[in-house]
Amino acid sequence: MHVFILVAGVFTGAHVWEETAGRLVAAGGEAHAVPLTGVDAARPAAAHVGLETHIEDVIAAIDAVDAASGREIVLVGHDYGIHPVLGAADRRAERVARIVYLDCGMPQNGVPALAAVPDQSLRAQLAERAGAGEREGVLAPPALGEWERWGSTAGIGAAALERLTALAAPQPLGTLLQPLRLSGAVAAVPVTGVLCTRNGAGIDSVQRLVDFGDPALAALTRPQVSFFELPTGHWPMLSCPDDLAEVLLRAASGAGHRLRAAGDDAPVPAHLRPFPWDVPELPRDRRDHVDLYVPDGEGPRPAVVFVHGGPVPAAARPGPREWPTLVGYARLAAAEGIVGATVEHRLHDIADYERAAEDVAAGVEIVRADPRVDADRIALWFFSGGGLLTTDWLARPPGWLRCLAAAYPVLAPLPVWGMAGSRFHPARAVARAGDLPVVLLRAGRETPEIAGTVEAFVAAAGESAARLELIDVPNGHHGFETLDAPEETRPAMQRAMRSVVSHLIG
Repeated sequence: MHVFILVAGVFTGAHVWEETAGRLVAAGGEAHAVPLTGVDAARPAAAHVGLETHIEDVIAAIDAVDAASGREIVLVGHDYGIHPVLGAADRRAERVARIVYLDCGMPQNGVPALAAVPDQSLRAQLAERAGAGEREGVLAPPALGEWERWGSTAGIGAAALERLTALAAPQPLGTLLQPLRLSGAVAAVPVTGVLCTRNGAGIDSVQRLVDFGDPALAALTRPQVSFFELPTGHWPMLSCPDDLAEVLLRAASGAGHRLRAAGDDAPVPAHLRPFPWDVPELPRDRRDHVDLYVPDGEGPRPAVVFVHGGPVPAAARPGPREWPTLVGYARLAAAEGIVGATVEHRLHDIADYERAAEDVAAGVEIVRADPRVDADRIALWFFSGGGLLTTDWLARPPGWLRCLAAAYPVLAPLPVWGMAGSRFHPARAVARAGDLPVVLLRAGRETPEIAGTVEAFVAAAGESAARLELIDVPNGHHGFETLDAPEETRPAMQRAMRSVVSHLIG
């Protein structure tokens, strides 16, 4: 027997759990949606409302469960709701059998929920208000067309979205600004993460982060941590309540996917697997955050600069410019008589795109300044999450940029990234690319979320008559160079390389 205590995210009351709670009860469980003070109409605020207020609301729900009944408590926190869930579980750790993180981040001690607000521009505005001493007041709920700023609405019907908007309540600022305080007791409680893939994150992407070797993520590989995926947007209790209830029941029983720990006994992670064919073993020439691979012979020569994706944890070792894929591409370019260069940038978090763009621009200038390089014949080649960094080059292509290439790129911010107000939207920029040749390597088995950004880019390029060359890898996955059979990927990679070279020397 399990008792599910359900805590909703920003602007939403206990009503969002009605269908999911009903299915949990029908399956033999017990379910209680916690009305949060100052947000839920059932619990109006009589005084200041902060995160501590909501922690006390959840503690009261835990204490209402008869400890002698033998029923195990499962706390479920969605979005902001994970903050009061963790605060309450830390003080009642002996009463809680499991915590479910429902499409949310991993709050840390001393950090306010403000840090998890997905919209970066709104987060900055709220931080400014807090810095000015504004601790009271509320944050207005989204209008009908504004919910995407808080997460993907994929799967929510029109009527359900209208009801969500009609019942939405202002969020007390104190709940977002007050830091979460944890003693550490909550660390002993088993946890399950439920990832909503249409919101941009899945188990594979979390595994890749673990594979980078960041010690901060090692806790995700403990036996008491499990994961599930739901192919829906950020509000599964509205878009697929049956599936969510089933996942919660399975999570309560301890089921779920376990992540593989990084280390000597683990299989070689995808980003460290060998490049799919032999290339000349040219030495690297390191200049600041750039490595150059220069072919023998007279110069100066054209150059292609390879830009890795991300985010990549700052503690990842080896760094991206030493990964076999980037080194392999750079040496492959050198085999074609072109200088290959890899640039490492500081895209360690979604909020780092501005800084990463500056790093790439500085790295390109290092390459152009090298006397072995023809500064007027440069190509840029982007990968994965680095695709957003194509924006500036598409919008204002300099005369020396002869070609821009991208392999399995992300070409629009994913909903969970909260970048709707940022400038990093390649699909909006491609109309200004003019005569710049763009070579796009498209993975046929790309994740639906990223594939959607690619299709939007292709459509925008078609409408603007941009010089787009599409090269498909029909059975290729994201990161196909090291994931898929060479006979499936090499022809497309070779065609793309030769196309880029032709634009550099033509």
